[in-house]
Amino acid sequence: MTESTFGELAQDGSGATADAGNSALCAIGRQFQSLARKAGLDFFLVTRFPLGDRIEFAANHLLSNWPRALIDGYDASDMFGISTLVSRLKDSILPAFCRKGLFSNRASKLAEDLDKAFLTAGLQDNLAFSLHDAELNQYIFVFSGTKERLEQSEISALYFGCMELLDTCFNNIRAQEGPRERLSARELECLKWSAAGKSSEEIAIILGISAHTVVSYLKSVMRKLDAVNRMQAVARACRYRLL
Repeated sequence: MTESTFGELAQDGSGATADAGNSALCAIGRQFQSLARKAGLDFFLVTRFPLGDRIEFAANHLLSNWPRALIDGYDASDMFGISTLVSRLKDSILPAFCRKGLFSNRASKLAEDLDKAFLTAGLQDNLAFSLHDAELNQYIFVFSGTKERLEQSEISALYFGCMELLDTCFNNIRAQEGPRERLSARELECLKWSAAGKSSEEIAIILGISAHTVVSYLKSVMRKLDAVNRMQAVARACRYRLL
Protein backbone atom coordinates (compact mmCIF):
# COMPACT_ATOMS: atom_id res chain seq x y z
CA MET A 1 0.00 0.00 0.00
CA THR A 2 1.84 3.08 -1.23
CA GLU A 3 -0.78 5.56 -2.43
CA SER A 4 -1.99 6.64 1.02
CA THR A 5 -1.67 6.05 4.74
CA PHE A 6 -3.65 6.86 7.87
CA GLY A 7 -1.01 9.45 8.71
CA GLU A 8 -1.41 11.26 5.41
CA LEU A 9 -5.16 11.24 5.82
CA ALA A 10 -4.90 12.72 9.31
CA GLN A 11 -2.17 15.27 8.73
CA ASP A 12 -4.55 18.24 8.50
CA GLY A 13 -6.62 17.08 11.48
CA SER A 14 -9.82 16.88 9.48
CA GLY A 15 -9.66 13.32 8.19
CA ALA A 16 -10.65 12.23 4.71
CA THR A 17 -14.04 11.41 3.34
CA ALA A 18 -15.97 10.80 0.18
CA ASP A 19 -19.67 10.24 -0.32
CA ALA A 20 -20.63 6.57 -0.57
CA GLY A 21 -19.56 5.17 -3.90
CA ASN A 22 -17.46 8.23 -4.74
CA SER A 23 -14.32 7.40 -6.73
CA ALA A 24 -12.47 10.12 -4.80
CA LEU A 25 -11.64 7.64 -2.03
CA CYS A 26 -7.90 7.05 -1.70
CA ALA A 27 -6.24 3.64 -1.89
CA ILE A 28 -6.68 2.72 1.76
CA GLY A 29 -10.24 4.05 1.69
CA ARG A 30 -11.06 1.74 -1.17
CA GLN A 31 -9.65 -1.17 0.85
CA PHE A 32 -11.93 -0.35 3.77
CA GLN A 33 -14.87 0.06 1.42
CA SER A 34 -14.05 -3.33 -0.07
CA LEU A 35 -14.02 -4.91 3.40
CA ALA A 36 -17.43 -3.39 4.11
CA ARG A 37 -19.00 -4.54 0.86
CA LYS A 38 -17.73 -8.10 1.24
CA ALA A 39 -19.74 -8.20 4.47
CA GLY A 40 -22.80 -6.71 2.76
CA LEU A 41 -22.37 -3.25 4.32
CA ASP A 42 -21.99 0.11 2.59
CA PHE A 43 -20.23 2.44 5.01
CA PHE A 44 -17.06 2.52 7.08
CA LEU A 45 -15.54 4.86 9.64
CA VAL A 46 -12.05 4.98 11.17
CA THR A 47 -11.34 7.31 14.10
CA ARG A 48 -8.86 7.66 16.89
CA PHE A 49 -10.24 6.64 20.27
CA PRO A 50 -11.19 9.96 21.93
CA LEU A 51 -8.97 11.06 24.80
CA GLY A 52 -9.76 13.43 27.64
CA ASP A 53 -8.30 16.49 25.96
CA ARG A 54 -9.58 15.65 22.47
CA ILE A 55 -13.09 14.23 22.33
CA GLU A 56 -14.52 16.08 19.31
CA PHE A 57 -15.45 14.01 16.28
CA ALA A 58 -13.55 16.20 13.81
CA ALA A 59 -10.38 15.97 15.92
CA ASN A 60 -10.46 12.16 15.84
CA HIS A 61 -11.98 11.37 12.45
CA LEU A 62 -9.39 9.78 10.16
CA LEU A 63 -11.25 8.19 7.28
CA SER A 64 -14.78 7.35 6.17
CA ASN A 65 -17.12 7.22 3.21
CA TRP A 66 -19.95 8.85 5.14
CA PRO A 67 -21.87 11.62 3.35
CA ARG A 68 -20.28 14.98 4.10
CA ALA A 69 -23.52 16.37 5.51
CA LEU A 70 -23.66 13.52 8.02
CA ILE A 71 -20.07 14.14 9.15
CA ASP A 72 -20.69 17.85 9.59
CA GLY A 73 -23.94 17.29 11.46
CA TYR A 74 -22.41 14.69 13.75
CA ASP A 75 -19.45 16.90 14.55
CA ALA A 76 -21.78 19.80 15.38
CA SER A 77 -23.80 17.59 17.76
CA ASP A 78 -20.80 17.07 20.14
CA MET A 79 -22.06 13.53 20.76
CA PHE A 80 -19.04 11.50 19.72
CA GLY A 81 -17.02 11.59 22.96
CA ILE A 82 -20.05 10.67 25.08
CA SER A 83 -21.72 8.32 22.60
CA THR A 84 -22.90 4.77 23.18
CA LEU A 85 -20.24 3.78 20.65
CA VAL A 86 -17.38 5.08 22.80
CA SER A 87 -18.95 3.88 26.06
CA ARG A 88 -19.37 0.32 24.79
CA LEU A 89 -15.84 0.12 23.48
CA LYS A 90 -14.48 1.40 26.78
CA ASP A 91 -16.28 -1.43 28.60
CA SER A 92 -15.55 -4.36 26.30
CA ILE A 93 -12.99 -5.57 23.76
CA LEU A 94 -15.69 -7.50 21.89
CA PRO A 95 -17.20 -6.12 18.66
CA ALA A 96 -20.52 -4.33 19.29
CA PHE A 97 -23.48 -4.71 16.92
CA CYS A 98 -26.18 -2.07 17.24
CA ARG A 99 -29.22 -1.17 15.15
CA LYS A 100 -30.02 2.27 16.61
CA GLY A 101 -28.57 4.90 18.87
CA LEU A 102 -24.93 3.86 18.54
CA PHE A 103 -23.74 7.34 17.70
CA SER A 104 -25.82 9.18 20.32
CA ASN A 105 -26.17 8.47 24.01
CA ARG A 106 -29.41 9.55 25.62
CA ALA A 107 -33.09 10.24 25.08
CA SER A 108 -33.32 13.80 23.81
CA LYS A 109 -34.60 15.69 20.80
CA LEU A 110 -31.02 16.06 19.55
CA ALA A 111 -30.38 12.33 19.91
CA GLU A 112 -33.64 11.51 18.10
CA ASP A 113 -32.77 13.85 15.24
CA LEU A 114 -29.27 12.40 15.06
CA ASP A 115 -30.54 8.81 14.98
CA LYS A 116 -32.96 9.76 12.22
CA ALA A 117 -30.17 11.34 10.18
CA PHE A 118 -28.09 8.15 10.39
CA LEU A 119 -31.06 5.96 9.47
CA THR A 120 -31.97 8.21 6.54
CA ALA A 121 -28.38 8.05 5.27
CA GLY A 122 -28.51 4.23 5.35
CA LEU A 123 -26.46 3.61 8.51
CA GLN A 124 -29.05 1.42 10.18
CA ASP A 125 -27.05 -1.59 11.34
CA ASN A 126 -23.59 -1.01 12.74
CA LEU A 127 -20.66 -3.20 13.72
CA ALA A 128 -18.04 -1.43 15.85
CA PHE A 129 -14.82 -2.53 17.47
CA SER A 130 -11.59 -1.06 18.76
CA LEU A 131 -8.01 -2.01 17.93
CA HIS A 132 -4.65 -0.66 19.01
CA ASP A 133 -1.40 -0.53 17.09
CA ALA A 134 2.03 -1.70 18.22
CA GLU A 135 2.52 1.56 20.11
CA LEU A 136 -0.80 1.04 21.96
CA ASN A 137 -2.52 3.92 20.16
CA GLN A 138 -6.20 2.99 20.05
CA TYR A 139 -8.59 3.33 17.11
CA ILE A 140 -12.30 2.77 16.45
CA PHE A 141 -13.62 1.00 13.36
CA VAL A 142 -17.31 1.05 12.42
CA PHE A 143 -18.97 -0.70 9.47
CA SER A 144 -22.57 0.24 8.72
CA GLY A 145 -25.42 -0.53 6.35
CA THR A 146 -28.80 -2.23 6.28
CA LYS A 147 -27.98 -5.78 7.22
CA GLU A 148 -29.76 -7.10 10.29
CA ARG A 149 -27.31 -9.86 11.06
CA LEU A 150 -23.65 -10.62 10.39
CA GLU A 151 -22.21 -14.11 10.37
CA GLN A 152 -19.29 -14.75 12.70
CA SER A 153 -17.08 -15.38 9.67
CA GLU A 154 -18.00 -11.93 8.29
CA ILE A 155 -17.22 -10.25 11.61
CA SER A 156 -13.91 -12.10 11.79
CA ALA A 157 -13.00 -11.02 8.25
CA LEU A 158 -13.72 -7.37 9.06
CA TYR A 159 -11.78 -7.55 12.31
CA PHE A 160 -8.72 -9.23 10.80
CA GLY A 161 -8.81 -7.02 7.71
CA CYS A 162 -8.65 -3.93 9.91
CA MET A 163 -5.80 -5.45 11.90
CA GLU A 164 -3.82 -5.95 8.70
CA LEU A 165 -4.42 -2.40 7.49
CA LEU A 166 -3.60 -0.93 10.89
CA ASP A 167 -0.42 -2.97 11.20
CA THR A 168 0.70 -1.69 7.80
CA CYS A 169 -0.01 1.93 8.60
CA PHE A 170 0.65 2.51 12.30
CA ASN A 171 4.17 3.90 11.84
CA ASN A 172 2.77 6.64 9.62
CA ILE A 173 0.02 7.45 12.13
CA ARG A 174 2.51 7.68 14.95
CA ALA A 175 4.73 10.04 12.94
CA GLN A 176 1.87 12.53 12.67
CA GLU A 177 1.14 12.45 16.41
CA GLY A 178 3.06 15.37 17.80
CA PRO A 179 3.25 19.13 18.14
CA ARG A 180 3.20 21.26 15.02
CA GLU A 181 6.41 22.93 16.16
CA ARG A 182 9.29 21.42 18.08
CA LEU A 183 9.54 22.46 21.73
CA SER A 184 12.87 23.91 22.84
CA ALA A 185 14.87 22.39 25.70
CA ARG A 186 13.98 25.35 27.94
CA GLU A 187 10.28 25.05 27.12
CA LEU A 188 10.36 21.36 28.00
CA GLU A 189 12.11 22.13 31.28
CA CYS A 190 9.43 24.64 32.24
CA LEU A 191 6.67 22.23 31.24
CA LYS A 192 8.28 19.38 33.20
CA TRP A 193 8.36 21.45 36.39
CA SER A 194 4.84 22.69 35.75
CA ALA A 195 3.74 19.05 35.48
CA ALA A 196 5.38 18.50 38.87
CA GLY A 197 3.10 21.14 40.36
CA LYS A 198 5.53 24.03 40.52
CA SER A 199 4.36 27.62 40.09
CA SER A 200 5.99 30.06 37.67
CA GLU A 201 7.87 31.66 40.56
CA GLU A 202 9.14 28.29 41.80
CA ILE A 203 10.22 27.26 38.31
CA ALA A 204 12.04 30.59 37.95
CA ILE A 205 14.06 29.89 41.09
CA ILE A 206 14.86 26.33 40.03
CA LEU A 207 16.04 27.37 36.55
CA GLY A 208 17.64 30.66 37.56
CA ILE A 209 15.49 32.81 35.26
CA SER A 210 12.74 35.36 35.83
CA ALA A 211 9.11 34.37 36.45
CA HIS A 212 8.17 36.52 33.45
CA THR A 213 10.45 34.41 31.25
CA VAL A 214 8.91 31.20 32.61
CA VAL A 215 5.43 32.49 31.77
CA SER A 216 6.66 33.36 28.28
CA TYR A 217 8.07 29.86 27.76
CA LEU A 218 4.85 28.21 28.96
CA LYS A 219 2.72 30.42 26.71
CA SER A 220 4.87 29.30 23.80
CA VAL A 221 4.40 25.67 24.86
CA MET A 222 0.61 26.07 24.99
CA ARG A 223 0.62 27.62 21.52
CA LYS A 224 2.75 24.84 20.04
CA LEU A 225 0.63 22.13 21.67
CA ASP A 226 -2.63 23.92 20.81
CA ALA A 227 -3.57 23.85 24.50
CA VAL A 228 -5.81 26.31 26.34
CA ASN A 229 -4.02 26.00 29.70
CA ARG A 230 -1.00 24.42 31.36
CA MET A 231 -2.91 21.32 32.44
CA GLN A 232 -3.96 20.55 28.89
CA ALA A 233 -0.42 21.25 27.68
CA VAL A 234 0.94 18.71 30.16
CA ALA A 235 -1.66 16.13 29.09
CA ARG A 236 -0.80 16.56 25.42
CA ALA A 237 2.93 16.48 26.10
CA CYS A 238 2.46 13.17 27.92
CA ARG A 239 0.44 11.79 25.01
CA TYR A 240 3.16 12.88 22.59
CA ARG A 241 5.73 11.31 24.94
CA LEU A 242 7.58 14.56 25.43
CA LEU A 243 7.63 14.19 29.21
